[in-house]
Amino acid sequence: MIGGGFIGLEMAENFREAGMGVTVIEKMDQVMAPLDYTMAAIVHRHLCEKGVELILEDGVKEFKEDQEQVEVYLESGKTVKAELILLNIGVRPESQLAKSAGLKVSAAGNMVVDRYMQTSDPSIYALGDAVEVLNRVTGIQMRMPLAGPANKQGRIVADNIFSGNKEEYKGAVGTSIAKVFDLTVAAAGVNGRGLKQAGIPYLSSYTHGKSHAGYYPDAKDLTVKILFSPDNGRLLGAQVVGYGGVDKRIDLFVQVIRNNGTIYDLMEIEHAYAPPYASAKDPVNMAEYVAENILTGKVMIVHWRDITPEDTTTLVVDVRTPDEFAIGTLPGAVNIPLDELRDRLDELPKEKRIILTCAVGLRGYLAYRMLAQQGFTHIYNLSGGYRTWRDATHQQACTVPPALPDGDGMSKGSLSASPTIEVDACGLQYLGPVVQLKREYEKLQAGGQLLIKATDPGFARDISSWCHMAGAQLIGVNQENGIVEARIYKPGIATSEPCSPTLSTASANGQTIIVFSNDLDKAMAAFILANGAAAAGKKVSLFFTFWGLTILKRREKRAVKKDRLSRMFGMMLPAHSGKLGLSQLNMAGMGGWFMRRVMKQKNVYSLETLIRQAQENGVQMIACTMSMEVMGIDAEELIDGVELGGVATYLEQAERSNINLFI
Repeated sequence: MIGGGFIGLEMAENFREAGMGVTVIEKMDQVMAPLDYTMAAIVHRHLCEKGVELILEDGVKEFKEDQEQVEVYLESGKTVKAELILLNIGVRPESQLAKSAGLKVSAAGNMVVDRYMQTSDPSIYALGDAVEVLNRVTGIQMRMPLAGPANKQGRIVADNIFSGNKEEYKGAVGTSIAKVFDLTVAAAGVNGRGLKQAGIPYLSSYTHGKSHAGYYPDAKDLTVKILFSPDNGRLLGAQVVGYGGVDKRIDLFVQVIRNNGTIYDLMEIEHAYAPPYASAKDPVNMAEYVAENILTGKVMIVHWRDITPEDTTTLVVDVRTPDEFAIGTLPGAVNIPLDELRDRLDELPKEKRIILTCAVGLRGYLAYRMLAQQGFTHIYNLSGGYRTWRDATHQQACTVPPALPDGDGMSKGSLSASPTIEVDACGLQYLGPVVQLKREYEKLQAGGQLLIKATDPGFARDISSWCHMAGAQLIGVNQENGIVEARIYKPGIATSEPCSPTLSTASANGQTIIVFSNDLDKAMAAFILANGAAAAGKKVSLFFTFWGLTILKRREKRAVKKDRLSRMFGMMLPAHSGKLGLSQLNMAGMGGWFMRRVMKQKNVYSLETLIRQAQENGVQMIACTMSMEVMGIDAEELIDGVELGGVATYLEQAERSNINLFI
């Protein structure tokens, strides 16, 4: 799919659902242009989870066709082969007829019409995708190729032709919605890029909510971004991405934008409420509460782009619980749980800039109010919390889509009759569902089942690894409409049902090596041991983390967009394995050069040869995704054959091994 707009992604979904491999190539740094980058990042992750290869910030240079396939050459030098190529790169008005008729046409090629949809020739009317109409937010005439406005214009034109110019078209705000696999993506009004181009100042905020009351079953996540005027709070744009209830919310936002309403109108919106359909305080209302706090100065905010860990004058304080903090946090953050904050104020320096963060922004706001009352003045709350930061900073492109574990359905023979407890871990992220699973599994009686639901898509992969480690039997995993559902059986000695016993050290026959260092001599030791063990018939896994990740970097550079911190890391780290130094006697790089020369003279394999042999011997090489995020290393920069994984992936391999090394 060339182009990542609405139609391109809808086509990608259909072909993927038909069982075909799909690659989406997009010239911009994001899909779906009506969205701002942070909201599009949620779509990027979902596409990768659904097995779509996503290539961003890369354009097509040329096509070359052979007998069975077409090879697509990209501007970055990468090539992609396919049997079918679809161009989804937008539309342009066909205005040659209008020009030939002498009608007024804009510089962009659109026909110019007045408020009655009448062209420069009084006897000719025009409507639809080829005309310019008023954007009700910016006040600028522009083309809006949308079916809803075109149909309304059609009725107005018909009335005006029949009875004279009595009906006016008052313009549109530009509203769009699309289904992308399990996600619904919607936008109304103008996004941040459009407002900047129009020279309109704005503020923005992120909120995370649920499709209906959280205590009612199957409440699904949705994320809201609104943009509003810093002067009077006029609502300028809204974007909603989620797994349920998105269409309802965007329609509410549209009406406020269309009527030149403000954020305060969002608070007064009266919506139909019952727990299966909404919350008493709807996500639309909550967006207003947060925006009002910003506009009235109750809280000062920063956005995810403002987080700069190298700034020594700023302290990031995560006010979530220790368990949440352990699962993942911002670089350099310290953990002071909200419940302990009042008793630990002496740990916070008043002279420093303090950024508060939590899961979605609520606890950060409460912490902000506490500190403000205690005389702290240089304090800020992270808009949207850790969830928004994580979505925006995670690896956006996806060249090796993750595969979900294969389940055997949600019931299995006699196991279906065993007692079951249900666990709702929806809303928890990263290892949160696994932590919840562990607690509940320990309470489960032998022979029982546990049915757990989670909204973190990564849980679909972690659950398989966890079951191997815990000796639990994974009966099945389903992922649908944003909810991962897994059924787990706890075997017991007295039962005759099949089970998956825990691997003992005596029966394990594997080797895992954590490669932490990027010293040349240590890297060679790791691969020598790995190749030796593989030759002896062992299953070998190399887990590369932090500095060790540089061993896996390609020699040829890939065009990858990075933030300032990631670029700094890139300049300080070795470019690839050929640039590694020695742990001793490195002598500003001379030691590494001398060692390689001696190795060549004595016919000792080079590190690159050892790496190639390891690939041929089936050695599993895993790059730690958390370390990649911290070090600013993207998947495209790694050599072919490297898998991406986290703590659960390593622990599963370690459980299967009788030798575990740290280098």
